[in-house]
Amino acid sequence: MRGELIQDHRQIDRLLSGIRRIAVLGIKPETHAAQPAHMIPAYLHRVGYEVIPVPVYYPEVTHILGKPVLRAVADVKGRVDVLNVFRKPGDLPSHLPDILKARPRTVWLQTGIRDDAFAESLLRSGIDVVQDQCLMVEHRRWRSSQ
Repeated sequence: MRGELIQDHRQIDRLLSGIRRIAVLGIKPETHAAQPAHMIPAYLHRVGYEVIPVPVYYPEVTHILGKPVLRAVADVKGRVDVLNVFRKPGDLPSHLPDILKARPRTVWLQTGIRDDAFAESLLRSGIDVVQDQCLMVEHRRWRSSQ
């Protein structure tokens, strides 16, 4: 079964209507609250999603948004509806084995993050993909249309 490349508002709206758990790869701690890699997950947490922090750096940080951090996406217990990714395109391939092991329903690459070969690997594995879109912007748009 092949994943779906999610590109238009109708597809995004359908996705947003069914998610509850969002793991965030590359999340930053509260000390970086003004940066998108913290601000966007904090927004998602405030509006009621379960946000699971998976920082890449900050080995001294044990909690973000009041939740214990995990060091690999595959360490998340239970189903991940969306893996929200804050990594440079060149860093994505190194995360592919971990993501494929975790098998999130959807991988969402934030604004400015696009790698068609990486996305194709996910799609071939049955994982849906959003590229170069802001989850917070899309959530606000979707919520305002409800």
